[in-house]
Amino acid sequence: MPIDGDVWLEDPLDSSYPPSIAFKAAQLQDQEKAILFLRGIREMVFMQKKNITRWEHLATAAKNSGLDIEQLKSDFEGPAKTAFEADLKAARAYGVKGFPSLFFEGNNGEREFIYGAKPYTHYEMAVLKLYPNAIKTGYSKDWEALFCKYTSLTAKEFTELCGVKRNVAEQLLNDLVLKGNLEKLITKNGCIWRLKA
Repeated sequence: MPIDGDVWLEDPLDSSYPPSIAFKAAQLQDQEKAILFLRGIREMVFMQKKNITRWEHLATAAKNSGLDIEQLKSDFEGPAKTAFEADLKAARAYGVKGFPSLFFEGNNGEREFIYGAKPYTHYEMAVLKLYPNAIKTGYSKDWEALFCKYTSLTAKEFTELCGVKRNVAEQLLNDLVLKGNLEKLITKNGCIWRLKA
């Protein structure tokens, strides 16, 4: 994700808790829409320099993700807060000291732990260690299918999903912009591509 850190100079977030609780509220409605919501608030804070602790920004992201805003607000003030507190308790129980921290658990309680940003293969190996017979689910690597599933993609994300080299991915993305299929948003620290509205 391209990051413009000026939000912390211009309108700093005083806590990560409100957007985290809002994400839990979104999960209570719809898991797939919650992922779109999370992506939306990440883009708001990191690219658009919006303070995502403010309700108006969370409501906009909810609307853009197809969530019921009134239900989100209700859940935000009740069950989502309780679910978030349970997550914090679980993080303490697991000994989480930083992010990202990913725990993979097998059926017999065995656990694999990955700390920090790692290549996809590390996560795959952790799953296969716990579930050696797991089979990868295939997906279409066609650009249209990917942009129908994901609302926006960086060149790195597109590279990983398509399984092509970075320069090939960027050329394809830029060609799709020239053809009018995608729009390219440029920030001072990177680009992101979206389906053209």
